[in-house]
Amino acid sequence: MKALENIDYKKFIMPIVLGLIFWFTTPIRPAGVTVAAWHMLAIFIATIAGCITLPLSISGVTLIGFTLTIVLGIVPLADKVVNGKVIEKGAINAFANSSAWLIVMAFMISRGIVKTGLGQRIALYFVKWFGHKSLGLGYAIGAIDLLVSPATPSNAARAGGVVYPLIKSLANTFGSKPNDPSRKKMGSYLVFTEFQVNIITSSLFMTACAPNLIAVALASKAGVTLSWMPWLMASIVPAAICLITVPYFIYKLYPPEVKETPNAREWATDQLKEMGKLTIPEKMMAIIFAITLILWMLSSTLGIDATLIAFVSVTLLLLTGVLSPKDLLSETGAWNILIWLSILVFMAEKLTQFGFIGWISSSIAAEIKGVNWLVALIILALVLFYTHYLFASATAHNSAMYLPLLTVAIAAGAPKVMAAQFLAMFSAIMGSTTHYSSPAASVLASSGYVKQNEWWKLSFIFGIFYILVYGIIGLAWMKIIGMW
Repeated sequence: MKALENIDYKKFIMPIVLGLIFWFTTPIRPAGVTVAAWHMLAIFIATIAGCITLPLSISGVTLIGFTLTIVLGIVPLADKVVNGKVIEKGAINAFANSSAWLIVMAFMISRGIVKTGLGQRIALYFVKWFGHKSLGLGYAIGAIDLLVSPATPSNAARAGGVVYPLIKSLANTFGSKPNDPSRKKMGSYLVFTEFQVNIITSSLFMTACAPNLIAVALASKAGVTLSWMPWLMASIVPAAICLITVPYFIYKLYPPEVKETPNAREWATDQLKEMGKLTIPEKMMAIIFAITLILWMLSSTLGIDATLIAFVSVTLLLLTGVLSPKDLLSETGAWNILIWLSILVFMAEKLTQFGFIGWISSSIAAEIKGVNWLVALIILALVLFYTHYLFASATAHNSAMYLPLLTVAIAAGAPKVMAAQFLAMFSAIMGSTTHYSSPAASVLASSGYVKQNEWWKLSFIFGIFYILVYGIIGLAWMKIIGMW
């Protein structure tokens, strides 16, 4: 007889209490906020709280919140049609979100990279080429993450599925074990380097992590379109500076005990010999991957939607036999994201539609009236960055704060696209804060190679570095390319 699923009902207490407080304070809500907006806010806050306490998975929590919006009559399930015209869109339209589907398709492309072994082969070549010194291994780790990041919208999948297995094998080669003094020989340096590089690559490409796509979807609610190539152009200079300098800084601040690593090259060479020649599936995957990246880069020029490009790429992977329909159905992480991202964006859209986002942005804008928009934007970015210490999910954080902060920045006079892009990059680098800041952080921090006090201390230092690079050089670069 099968047992019931384990549910931690105690973790429902905070979301329910917060939701009920807001729901029953409707009579004393601020002037200018409608009843529908306040009720929607109550469900949204309860859902975000549930995404933090996690009595169920994020998809389970958001699905409950989605159901409540319909059952309580805030939004109808299907479209309301009068005289052949849609007067109110139904909640079911939430799952037509283009950004959510882009992530799903990018997950499928990532699965092909892992399934064919192409990702492992690329990783081994980088170790072979740069692995004669431990510093070189740090840069090799960075190059591996960089190469697969454009088509890997889960930074946890990138860190845990592609890079960390390689790190673990390399660490074992040098006798570096987790939860042991030998961790400092090699493992701790490589793990922390991957964590920081993963943050940087997440900021570089629009499709490199899920919170980026949340920012894209929410920015559209403020009338701002963020596209793949313009995102890359805006972030390439600050990200490149960080990719070049951060592995070296980690090497100096958190050095490995082993400096020379000739065994790494030999190990990688042996592994490549075992893999044999490039297989047909790997060749097909490489070609389709390259085509996808090129089309994403040219999407704005060609006027092709990035989501459509991803769909075409996955179709090609199916037609060539690189992936099977079973592979697509087995990619549970992708379908999980489709549910929670679609629902959270839907809730944020309703808060905008019901006027709450406009009200709160106007209220804050009134308080900072007279403040230079650039100063206001920097303050808002810092608020976004440092409040991440309070969140165990970049998804929940971005869903709750990105759109209100963006609307305040725009109300203060900041150029729309530039403000949306700047805050989006900060929503990526804020993942550098803690060992629970992102799924990738959780995967790497639980490896046993880096102690928690080391993680927090070094992350605080690198957080300041990112703020300076993205906040000063990043803004200057966006000025040069005409974003403001």
